[in-house]
Amino acid sequence: MRAGRTAAVVLLCWGMVLMVGLAMAQQPTVGIPLVAFERHVREVKKKLPGEGFTVVVTPPFVVIGDDEPAEVRRRANDTVAWAVKRLKAAYFPKDPTDILDVWLFKDEQSYEGNAKRLFGDKPDTPYGYFSAAHKALVMNIATGGGTLVHEIVHPFVAANFPECPTWFNEGLGSLYEHCGDENGEIHGYTNWRLPGLQEAIRKKRVPSFETLCSTSNHEFYEKDRGTNYSQSQYLCYYLQEQGVLRKYYRRFHANCGDDPTGYQTLQEILGRHDMAKFQKEWEAYVLKLRFR
Repeated sequence: MRAGRTAAVVLLCWGMVLMVGLAMAQQPTVGIPLVAFERHVREVKKKLPGEGFTVVVTPPFVVIGDDEPAEVRRRANDTVAWAVKRLKAAYFPKDPTDILDVWLFKDEQSYEGNAKRLFGDKPDTPYGYFSAAHKALVMNIATGGGTLVHEIVHPFVAANFPECPTWFNEGLGSLYEHCGDENGEIHGYTNWRLPGLQEAIRKKRVPSFETLCSTSNHEFYEKDRGTNYSQSQYLCYYLQEQGVLRKYYRRFHANCGDDPTGYQTLQEILGRHDMAKFQKEWEAYVLKLRFR
């Protein structure tokens, strides 16, 4: 919305926007009645940080953006609702129990300024992040929709697989940073992380899969050799291309009490006991990939 328009105009038309958003939803969100979304939208309107914001309900999310209204609605439908439908079909029968806000800030200035203004956050990434504390996905949408799909994965993992280790949570999210529709299903493609992983493979700096799977939350984020995200992503990519990623997820989820890291389940799904040999084969496979 152009800066000259007033917040009053936006708020007067929120009911129309609400109906548009609900029409986008593929199906009602189980456990969250529509009246709860209506109440939530009223609360969101009270804390809008300025003029020119559009609010669109896309269960289980409420999308709020300061770009042109048509663009916010397009993102809500073509990215958020699109990804939610396909992720639920592939992995996640349960919606998050709370309504979550998706803040789509139109540029870097809006993203950084409003993250500080609304949540007291100083983003540590130029793209976006998921804040469980604020029940919000906070995005610099000018960087593209890939990070948005990545971050949508996280609240669904939290609702469906709370024991999920960080490596798989981030690997699955990273897989869908560049994604599309293949036969009605979500499919991840190679992306910008690939060249860095290929360089690390050539320099023999990629840890074993047993080491990767055993990383704690702190180790994954704070003691990263620079490959934790990409190794996790391209392991998921390999499983996807072999047609066993969803099978792996279901079996890992079922067996996580006995196999909390997912490493034993990985061996079973691959049918491999010599994981050092498998890693060499996987590394050769990754080196042949190209950034699509």
